[in-house]
Amino acid sequence: MRVFKSKEFARFSRKNAIADEQLCRVVDDIHAGRIDADLGGSVYKQRIARTGEGKSGGFRTILLLRWKEVCIFIFGYAKKDRANITFADVAIYREIAKNLLLRDDLIEAAIADGRLFEVMCDGETVSE
Repeated sequence: MRVFKSKEFARFSRKNAIADEQLCRVVDDIHAGRIDADLGGSVYKQRIARTGEGKSGGFRTILLLRWKEVCIFIFGYAKKDRANITFADVAIYREIAKNLLLRDDLIEAAIADGRLFEVMCDGETVSE
């Protein structure tokens, strides 16, 4: 399985000290059936705990998922800064998922353009 983060999400995770290992655990949780919110259209919302705290007051991540093949962390926010995402946001993420997840050539182009960064787990891409 390949895991990516968008340029915007990479900035968010760096600012909030969210390590790639935490993102790998999120993907593992989803595949183990521990899904916080399935927003439909291959869009999911998962919580990440702040360092030294629980998930409830931590961070929210929005990710796009082609089951056991590709996961893209696209947006993140702190619960204290934003209560939730809007229906309009979800519609946009669904449209991105519909276009991007099914096209490996678009994913490769986004990597080449610096819009997507691959997440490494234990020095390797995540594998099933």
